[in-house]
Amino acid sequence: MATPVGRFRVLLGTRHGRLLLGRNWAVQFGLLSGAAQLYLTFWPDSALPRVPAFLAIGGLTMIGATAVSLPRNRISREFRHPEFTVTVEVGDLFESPSHLVIGFSDTFDTDTRNDRVITHRTVQGQFLHRVYGGDTARLDACLDAALAEVTPATTESRSEKRVGKLVRYPVGTVAVLEDDGRRFFCSAYGRMNNDLVVSSGAEQMWQSLTRLWDAIHRTTHREAVAMPVTGSALARINSMDHASLVKMILLSFVTRSRDAVVCDALTIVIHPRDYYRIDMLELDVFLQSL
Repeated sequence: MATPVGRFRVLLGTRHGRLLLGRNWAVQFGLLSGAAQLYLTFWPDSALPRVPAFLAIGGLTMIGATAVSLPRNRISREFRHPEFTVTVEVGDLFESPSHLVIGFSDTFDTDTRNDRVITHRTVQGQFLHRVYGGDTARLDACLDAALAEVTPATTESRSEKRVGKLVRYPVGTVAVLEDDGRRFFCSAYGRMNNDLVVSSGAEQMWQSLTRLWDAIHRTTHREAVAMPVTGSALARINSMDHASLVKMILLSFVTRSRDAVVCDALTIVIHPRDYYRIDMLELDVFLQSL
């Protein structure tokens, strides 16, 4: 979960946070003014020191206004027609008991040695080590089996791509893995360039999300699904920040679910270190508007 310091940083560092704080302060000042009027009306001869009392009330109301304004670690909305729930929360993706979405590149590379091809800190790297116990060979075998019926887009030569896998699959390909009763939707949202830099774009992200929802709808019984902010780590999506990516995921999911429910509950999990990048207050307004 995001720390109080992180939440306060978001509050003061975002436009919606400052506006909300100012509004709540104004409300509290109004309440203070009303309380002062009542105090003077009904207890004009009170022995209670007026200035210290008003300062104490003012301090408490300011603290209360700030506490009320702090952005939440979790926002949610329940849709009724049809019925499904969407949640955005700060936390650890791999602590979720739901089926998980894991972002991959079009080569489905998995090697985290020396952080050269895939880095340990990414969701993909954590997936290898926390779900498959660092067993790259087993994960590769599962991916190969899941992709057996998918026609590759092309195959690189070793002289062009010096390390990593050579077979490329179409962007948007989803390899569905299963382990210990959970499904893992490995979604190829971008291209692993031969310099080992993953690139993607808004159109590619939308395409991969569309195919992801189809795969979830096809292979689950509407059970809950959790996913990270796909594309926010190493993919070079220069035109989209974290908040824009979350909005795209939300819009894509809600649009698809109104045609046919993908799952009963989708949770987008934001890593605590990325909390300050997203205005949760503004994001809540966006979610409620969908």
